[in-house]
Amino acid sequence: MRLYHFTNRQYGLENIERRRLKIARISRLNDPFEFLGVASRSADVRRRYKELKSGWDKMMGVLCFSGGWRNPVQWSHYADHHRGVCLGFDIDAQAHKVDYVEHRLSPNMRALTKEGPAAEKHVMQILTTKFIHWSYEDEYRVFPGLDEKDDHGLYFFPFANGLTLKQVIVGHDSTVTRTELSDALGELGPSVERFKARLAFQTFEVVKQQNASFWK
Repeated sequence: MRLYHFTNRQYGLENIERRRLKIARISRLNDPFEFLGVASRSADVRRRYKELKSGWDKMMGVLCFSGGWRNPVQWSHYADHHRGVCLGFDIDAQAHKVDYVEHRLSPNMRALTKEGPAAEKHVMQILTTKFIHWSYEDEYRVFPGLDEKDDHGLYFFPFANGLTLKQVIVGHDSTVTRTELSDALGELGPSVERFKARLAFQTFEVVKQQNASFWK
């Protein structure tokens, strides 16, 4: 499956050069309803789901991808206003598509008290449900474990284990040069497609820049 990860100029080049992606921490995601999508008037039920989220935060993180690269809102929000890059990966790891809904989920405390298909289904529902206003992201998620952190307390996932870089799309306002990108890619260069993006002329889309002279 080809999925896409948006990032800014600095981290895009660093990710490519170091062959890794930063793992997002569950407690630091930008949606305050993340993994708290269950609706309940009961303080005890709400507390139980908050404890569940806190437990997940200690054991795993999130890699966030999109199903496409043409949405200009994605470029604005996650690629530094079209000044960054978008990395296209072939992903063999288990990627879960996010479900966008208008109404919050119903609690299922019984499923949380025992193992089995019902519990697994409810947990995955919590992990992959967001408010419908986020649907422009067309998000897919991978949930890696938190192993060894670096000197800054950050966790990274290597370009391996089912994550293969296949494309680098340079934002239409990005200053990333062909030489910079080639240097970062190194021996990956021959297997990775690279091109500059531009704004479409007749639609609200980002498309491939066909004029090579616009990318130095």
